Amino acid sequence: MKPNKRLPFLRAATATVVIAITLAVWLPARAAEPKTSTGNSSRQWSVQVIKVDPAGIELAEAFQVAIYENLLDELKKTKRFQQVLRDGNRNAAAVADLLILKTTVEKYAPGSETKRAVTTLAGATKLTVHSQLCTRDGKVILDRSIDGNVRFLGGNLRATHNLAHHIAEAIKKAPLPEGPETTP
Repeated sequence: MKPNKRLPFLRAATATVVIAITLAVWLPARAAEPKTSTGNSSRQWSVQVIKVDPAGIELAEAFQVAIYENLLDELKKTKRFQQVLRDGNRNAAAVADLLILKTTVEKYAPGSETKRAVTTLAGATKLTVHSQLCTRDGKVILDRSIDGNVRFLGGNLRATHNLAHHIAEAIKKAPLPEGPETTP
């Protein structure tokens, strides 16, 4: 009896068809499942990010803007908030479940990209801010000092990205309130 040379091909083709049918059924069903929101709250909050307060510390305007912009980006990435609003956004008054994020610079140590490139022991840029997340009526959700720095490779403004990432991670882990919010 001769071995059939087409048998392995038929088995592979059959397996491919079975996998394709399974995926065609499974993927749309998976996409239709309701997605759960991250965090502990069943409410969908929005957050308004107030401009960074340098609090008397000599911090270049570029650093203040970089912290602010990176914070907006990192908060959007968490997907925890329905909207991430800028300071002064007129639509914020109409948002029912609004949290307000205030960021105040506590410490700033300018670094040197050149020193970091030459040696890993010197030239670190360090930022420490106080972040406060609260409801409109003043209930504090998060009140913490958070650090951001760049020690090895990267530009000085990289510290602002690291800082914004750390703030967003802290907010992501913070429990959000459940009860009804009263609008002013």
